[in-house]
Amino acid sequence: MSSKQRLVLSIIDFLNQSIQDGTVKQDDKESLEVAIQCIGEAFGVDPTDQEQVKRLSVKPANLLSIFDVFLKTKDKLAAPGGASSSASTSAPTGPSATDKAAAEKLKATGNAHMSAKKYDEAIKSYTEAIALDPTNAVYYSNRAAAYSSKGEHSSAVLDAEKAIEADSSFVKAYHRLGHAHYSLGDYKAAASAFRRGLEIDPSNASLKTGLQNAEARIVPDDDTFDDMPPLDPAPARGAASGAGAGAGAGAGAGGMAGMAEMLRNMGMGGGGAGGAGGAGGMPDLASLMSNPMMMQMAQQMMQNGGIERLMQNPAVANMMNRMQSGGGMPDMSELMSDPTLRDLASQFGAGGGAGR
Repeated sequence: MSSKQRLVLSIIDFLNQSIQDGTVKQDDKESLEVAIQCIGEAFGVDPTDQEQVKRLSVKPANLLSIFDVFLKTKDKLAAPGGASSSASTSAPTGPSATDKAAAEKLKATGNAHMSAKKYDEAIKSYTEAIALDPTNAVYYSNRAAAYSSKGEHSSAVLDAEKAIEADSSFVKAYHRLGHAHYSLGDYKAAASAFRRGLEIDPSNASLKTGLQNAEARIVPDDDTFDDMPPLDPAPARGAASGAGAGAGAGAGAGGMAGMAEMLRNMGMGGGGAGGAGGAGGMPDLASLMSNPMMMQMAQQMMQNGGIERLMQNPAVANMMNRMQSGGGMPDMSELMSDPTLRDLASQFGAGGGAGR
């Protein structure tokens, strides 16, 4: 579709130029403008879109100059003495020796323009050479280099591919293609082009360097790790020092059993030193830890760091010190004065009621 769009853009440019230079009568101007709009919409070409125009433009050539080259080529290809049309169509022939010689001169002119950094003039010369000898991959490759030199890398990609179509063994065309893709930021396509060239010429240093540079810029796809299993949660680090031997147990049912045992050892279970859940004492947390819902809630806290943050609470640290020194458990009113412990107690109380 891009080749057709380039033709359509050339036609639109020609019609707009005809309006501007007075070729078209003023009475016909409005009708022609409507026709231009319809043609552009039909082929998806917007002459006001600068990015699209830059990609599709054939400048410095234009529709008239291309047509003029075609007419000249047609006249040159006409057989002298009036050969029969059947003979000319049955066995199509390549460019004549005269055309090839003229094309080579145009190529030399284009090369001179490239040396002088006159890229538009170089493109024009290579375009005329291609019109005379479209089978020569060098002309497409050189024009691709001219397009790249002026920053039109999309056009360079098209010409490099045409050069490969004309001669798949022409190694330089693969380098032109890889360079154009690299300049456009398509590093995967660039690497592919360099690899194709190296298949033909494995010792080509330029292709090797290009491949290394392209592969170094390829970023892994975002979905590379989508199929990997989730990592296991990190084991809990345990409670503060002195909280009991079971505080360091990992997440899971074994960790919950260790926590329950720790609570019993600290006198928080039924019948312990701190007393069972009375009017002013702590609830039977060790029994609560045997409840499946309580175990699940505690396990989640251990996995997300809640237990560790709880152990950093000054009130909890003070409570641990008092229990270790034989001071017994604090009463409920004292614990409930701390917002963090009050919230925790409400969570365990709700879970204990639901699970019983």
